[in-house]
Amino acid sequence: MYQGKRVLGFIPARAGSKGVPGKNIRLLAGKPLISYTIQAAKTSGIFDFLMVSTDGKEIADTAVKAGAEVPFIRPPELATDDAKGIDVLFHGMDWCQQNGMHFHWVMLLQPTSPFRTAEDILNACEIMEKQQAEAVVSVCEVEDHPWWCNTLPDDHCLHNFLRPEVSRMNRQDLPVYYKINGAIYLAEWDFIYQKGTWYGPHTYAYIMPQERSFDIDSLMDFEIAEVLMKKLHDQ
Repeated sequence: MYQGKRVLGFIPARAGSKGVPGKNIRLLAGKPLISYTIQAAKTSGIFDFLMVSTDGKEIADTAVKAGAEVPFIRPPELATDDAKGIDVLFHGMDWCQQNGMHFHWVMLLQPTSPFRTAEDILNACEIMEKQQAEAVVSVCEVEDHPWWCNTLPDDHCLHNFLRPEVSRMNRQDLPVYYKINGAIYLAEWDFIYQKGTWYGPHTYAYIMPQERSFDIDSLMDFEIAEVLMKKLHDQ
């Protein structure tokens, strides 16, 4: 519970992954990937129920061992490449309501963000309260500035590739751009359930540093994360 609010923690962890088979339980620095998210969630102390939604028994066993709840096995139709994330969340929310569990807020935590901390989770909740927000979504500063990007014509000509003012600007003079980093999605229960989106006029950003915003999606990402995690543990 946070400030009198009952909070559901929701971790979606599909078994199938074309890019990295077994990604969610693949070992990172000796621990299953999903365990980092479960540990951060439990350390935050805000969740009245920490649910993992998965279609895989091995993921379910790993999640339970790490301290999360796996009250059901996700149905096959919600475990395909085409299944929408919001439908997976609604399935979990429906299960809670059907089983007499009621919450004020729900926070979705993707297991592919292992560097997210308990402090990040608490900071997002603080913004939710301070701004009287309907939702809070984590972001980080972009690595490659979008003003240096564009599409290319068929002949790859770079004429007008950059807007004129960009060529005369130093990098530090460019406006700061942010991107959704996928680490934290927090919303009022009724808002997300009725709107079906995290984004509205009362959605606010929680800005995370790039080093805690690393999202794992490929084998190369795992290799980089191994180095980052070792560096973190050696500090």
